[in-house]
Amino acid sequence: MNKFFFIVLFLLSLIGYSQEDAWVFFTDKPNAQFYFDNPLQMLSQRSIDRRSNQNIPLDIKDIPIHQPYVDQIIAANGIAVMAKSKWLNCLHIQGSIDNIIALTLLPFVNRIQFADASLNSKRAVPRTIIPVNKQMNVLTSFNYGNSNNQIQMLNGHLLHQENYTGSGKIIAVLDSGFINVNSTAPFQRLFDNNLILGGYNFVSQDANVYSLHNHGTLTLSCMGGYVDGELVGTAPDAQYYLFVTEDVTQESPVEESYWVEAAEEADRLGVDVISTSLGYYEFDNPNYGHSYDEFTGDTAFASKGANIAYSKGIVVVASAGNSGGSSEPINHVGVPAEATNVLAVGAVKFDESYATFSSVGPSFDGRIKPDVMAKGQAAVVANTSGNIQTASGTSFSCPIIAGMIASFWQAIPWATNQQVVDFVKQSSDRFANPTNQFGYGIPDFQLALNNAQLSVNQDSIGRFLVYPNPVFDKLFVSFPPTFSEAKISFYNALGQIVFEKSIQNTETSISMVNINSGIYFYKIKCNSFVQTGKIIKN
Repeated sequence: MNKFFFIVLFLLSLIGYSQEDAWVFFTDKPNAQFYFDNPLQMLSQRSIDRRSNQNIPLDIKDIPIHQPYVDQIIAANGIAVMAKSKWLNCLHIQGSIDNIIALTLLPFVNRIQFADASLNSKRAVPRTIIPVNKQMNVLTSFNYGNSNNQIQMLNGHLLHQENYTGSGKIIAVLDSGFINVNSTAPFQRLFDNNLILGGYNFVSQDANVYSLHNHGTLTLSCMGGYVDGELVGTAPDAQYYLFVTEDVTQESPVEESYWVEAAEEADRLGVDVISTSLGYYEFDNPNYGHSYDEFTGDTAFASKGANIAYSKGIVVVASAGNSGGSSEPINHVGVPAEATNVLAVGAVKFDESYATFSSVGPSFDGRIKPDVMAKGQAAVVANTSGNIQTASGTSFSCPIIAGMIASFWQAIPWATNQQVVDFVKQSSDRFANPTNQFGYGIPDFQLALNNAQLSVNQDSIGRFLVYPNPVFDKLFVSFPPTFSEAKISFYNALGQIVFEKSIQNTETSISMVNINSGIYFYKIKCNSFVQTGKIIKN
């Protein structure tokens, strides 16, 4: 009997490990035109307005996945559908290798990508399964304090004094759970003012967000918490959606798919800012783990999703990670913070010195990461009992910045998401000399506001606004009212023209895809007017 029991357990373990994670990508979206003609069938009015305000057109990524394709995958032998992404037109599935490969026979399947990269290259290398620590390295002490330091470090209190407290902006918080947020005093103000707009658990596929894990409770308190004299969040008057994407029982690539699914929903609902204190590098099954050479800004699944969220006009703010004390290359900023268009936030102490646990840069392709820093060691938070305590990790520096982004954006409602990020970076204390530990440094949100207001004044007297800077694939030129057309030329460090283009105020985007990475100087000429500047191409 004992021998039989052992054999059964052995076979069950083999079955467990024979199940693979993969993404199945589809060829098309046959009903695209219907949705283009009826955009409110796929997006909220607020989401459409966000695009319109930033001159972002609808595109094929906005179209939902073709449901008949989904139905056929669900009906396929031995396949479990775990998550879906309209942006990437794919499903996250689990099944045996043979059953997954069999899906390639379906005419609408474009390709299969296994989470285990060795299966994609046909070079399977068995490795030992080692559970990953799921505690997110939150270092907690129960010494009461107040939140003055973490807000004043950013000059956020000056924005609050001007009544810029996040009002009118919506933040989606992607985390592991929000225990007792609906029943404890630090969050009562949010509910009294109808600032919690809803939530969803993408792991269990239900609305249960208040009885799971405490991590989201702590991070939300950095933005929306309020206890007079003890804790004031950086965006106490913003509105919030609470999304659970982290499965605390395991570390698996499906969590990246949950993350993208939640980001898509945030976009649909018209969210302005995503705050995510989650990061992915290693998984329980090491075959699924990321390698440092993948951190090129748009390779990992969640990083792809984060970049698309940015392309829809959202500011995505992510924790840099808590692996700064680890050996190379694990000490580097992980997914999705490493993504090109994500604002990755590292951690400092109360005195603005580097917190040694904070993950470092650069990205594998040499980009500045983290982007900015905020207090993350002994940050003031509210716990699940409603008590005020301190906790450490980039998990908290991230929402502190995300809340300030919302408050800052309230003050400059005319700005695009990239303009917001640019103003914040440029206000940071190491912007001229970024480092691998600090990135561009600690932002000064009052300085950012002053610079934003100055840029508006400059525009009114005849200056062009060129953004984003740094630029990835598309550069925008905002015309002053007095000009309708101009010519822009780009020069390398040797003064040689590498690219020039005539532009009009009706067509202000410039493709930079074919321009090599580096620093360029630009000249804009319109009749006798000349404006020059510098642009960084990532």
